[in-house]
Amino acid sequence: MVKKTVATKPKETKEQLLKLYSEMLLIRRFEEKSGQLYGMGLIGGFCHLYIGQEAVVVGLEAIAEEGDKRITAYRDHGHMLACGMDPNGVMAELTGRAGGFSKGKGGSMHMFSKEKNFFGGHGIVGAQVPLGAGIAFADQYQGNHNVTFTYFGDGAANQGQIYETFNMASLWKLPVVFVIENNQYAMGTSIKRGSSTPDLYTRGIAFGIRGEIVDGMDVLAVSKAGKKAADICRKGNGPYILEMKTYRYRGHSMSDPAKYRTREEVQQVRKQQDPIDSLRDRLLNWKIASDEEFKEIDRSVKKKVNEASEFSQKSPEPDDAELYTDVYL
Repeated sequence: MVKKTVATKPKETKEQLLKLYSEMLLIRRFEEKSGQLYGMGLIGGFCHLYIGQEAVVVGLEAIAEEGDKRITAYRDHGHMLACGMDPNGVMAELTGRAGGFSKGKGGSMHMFSKEKNFFGGHGIVGAQVPLGAGIAFADQYQGNHNVTFTYFGDGAANQGQIYETFNMASLWKLPVVFVIENNQYAMGTSIKRGSSTPDLYTRGIAFGIRGEIVDGMDVLAVSKAGKKAADICRKGNGPYILEMKTYRYRGHSMSDPAKYRTREEVQQVRKQQDPIDSLRDRLLNWKIASDEEFKEIDRSVKKKVNEASEFSQKSPEPDDAELYTDVYL
């Protein structure tokens, strides 16, 4: 169970708070639609949904600055949407269409956007972590004070290349925020059965890397911790580790029945800690927003997701000649 943060009235403006709500809801509805299209056979290959973890990436993107970079693993649709990538292009890539961000050739796990400084989407477990450090090294070399948010999961935390990266990042004080999205289960093994250290951020201590645990189900707590970590890196005192205690409601991928946990466990987290419902309830209790405002956001998000679904199905399939483009010989 994720430890719940005690809520206090936020410093953010109404506009900022509703934006956080809207972005989390967009990811939730987009992922639900993706699951539907997968079930209809319109999305092939692997597909890993982000449902339940929305607060992590939305909270961090809220404090990101112009020029900051982000790189993640294969549970990546939420990261794309949160950094501003067009839902139409994301959904079209999922359905393998030419209108997708990788021209229909990358699918769920391999999308990129140079414009949004989104560097993937990586299918090899943990492989994005040294790449993230490399991106941060480039920013340090150029002296532009940007930060790279490098995401990986609790399962990937056991990969050896993570610790090679920690060593180099610490030696060179790279401006990289390592974000461990600890959703409790890796592919299907609980964190208690797969890690000798219950708090994964402590693995950075051996390399002199500071870190902390964050309630990853609370978007405001995520933003606060993210701002602190990013500021440390921008001042040349990085890297920093944020262990986001979060939870995924669906299986590891669409092919996972998730029989390694009880339905009651999932329902309890949904009821007590859902990141979207809890923010909505707080804003209502604080009288910052009304029911009607939330209903309008819901309508707008639903419309946007439906448009993305329609676009993805109407977009043409890639031309056969695309097999030979973007290939390095």
